[in-house]
Amino acid sequence: MISCKSDFLDLANPNVQTSESYWKTEDDALKGVNAIYQGLYYDGTFLRFAQCALDFRGDDTMSPSTWDVMSNTGSFKLFNNTIMQEWLWTAFFGGVNRANLVLDNIENIPFKDQNYKNRLKGEALYLRALNNFYLVSFFNNIPLILKSYKNSGEYFPSQATPEETWTQIMKDFDDASKLLPSGYSNADLGRATKGAALAFLGKSYLFNKRYAEAALKFKEVIDSKIYNLVSNYGENFTESGENNPESIFEVQFSREAGGTTIGWVDVPNADWSKTTARAVTYAPAPFGWNDAAPTKWIFEEFKKEKTIEDQVDPRLKVSIYYNYPDCKLYGQSFQQVYANETDKLGMKKYGNGDSGVIDEKDWRSGINERLMRYSDVLLMYAECLNELGNTGLCADYIQKVRNRVKLPDRSTEFAGFTQAQMREQLSHERALEFAFEGHRFDDIHRWGWLKDPLKLTELKQHDAEFNSYVQGREFFSIPQAEIQVNPNLRQNPGY
Repeated sequence: MISCKSDFLDLANPNVQTSESYWKTEDDALKGVNAIYQGLYYDGTFLRFAQCALDFRGDDTMSPSTWDVMSNTGSFKLFNNTIMQEWLWTAFFGGVNRANLVLDNIENIPFKDQNYKNRLKGEALYLRALNNFYLVSFFNNIPLILKSYKNSGEYFPSQATPEETWTQIMKDFDDASKLLPSGYSNADLGRATKGAALAFLGKSYLFNKRYAEAALKFKEVIDSKIYNLVSNYGENFTESGENNPESIFEVQFSREAGGTTIGWVDVPNADWSKTTARAVTYAPAPFGWNDAAPTKWIFEEFKKEKTIEDQVDPRLKVSIYYNYPDCKLYGQSFQQVYANETDKLGMKKYGNGDSGVIDEKDWRSGINERLMRYSDVLLMYAECLNELGNTGLCADYIQKVRNRVKLPDRSTEFAGFTQAQMREQLSHERALEFAFEGHRFDDIHRWGWLKDPLKLTELKQHDAEFNSYVQGREFFSIPQAEIQVNPNLRQNPGY
């Protein structure tokens, strides 16, 4: 037999980069950060499933879908092994790992400009916090992973307590806010900013009832004078209104960027589209799949109060297709399309029904997903003020949002409310301002409504899907596939 030295064969593939051959230059760091943003385009994040997971469990949204993954999400019937939980878990943890790769390696890369390095590090911290924010909101008991899998050597992590995870999320957002710029040139629109980090830091405090700390962060965003409410509410949900002065952070989608292949859950290719499937998922049939629909309750809630011009709240026609004179969708008359369904309610917000397309069935919407709007900061700040005993100032901030849609000035009336009355008013205001934007379920959950028998009864009246809610299912189950490969994971209560 002929023998040879062990280094005779070079087993490294010269055509494939490794962690050892990468992470050498500033450009490597930039591409690494860009890859974290790419993680927001997967079906388990904001291509489609994240919006469904956020919206369908709210009392403003129901799912009449024939696909049980969708309909069972809305009725709290998802069990241990469906792609809803699996893809959310996989895609958002993928974002965490990509952020960790940048944070593990950026300190070893020589930078000519320290500010540029700080910015990239801030983006990675922000995006790690953002991914963890959604993970802990969806699953509650998750592993807290602060190193890339390769560098940690821990392939079977245990779950942290929710408190530990929230503490790290707050730290990451706080650290990011000290490194990120306040804005960018047009070429870099959509990247994380100081304002985005502060707003999500405030939201994280609010979710944990740390009202004084949350209020300070929201006030910092307000006092920056960078953001304003746009005059036309509907501009927040169209391509033409993207990255407007009200937008604090939005996921950038485009029909022009990339190719035309839908990017589901896989290694990204150059031919991947940078579009979202939200529009086709939510759009009413026959223009989309009708996987989501407004509840009758939210429709009626919009009609409770007329504008100062005695008109219906303009947010209703931005958000919902319904039977009113001259209602058109995708170039067709509502009355003709739904002649036999005159009480039909269809999702309009984030759709392309006014853009000239005939339907959404190419799956390729270019409308950016707004994850944080300035109106949310104003109303969250108002909520903190109420919880801190300042109902008068709280009333002023509520009215700022109402003024945009020309609702009557009731600030003096609101200022006389008790704290409990103001909570009810804030619930109403938030439901109308953020219908179908992924906030409602998180709101009713953090307000404790699911543990309040009277409020739970009210929710069941709003949306019959709550009839099948059981304690524990305010969170999704840990995917069974993950439990089978990681012996350190434990299933959530209620499953």
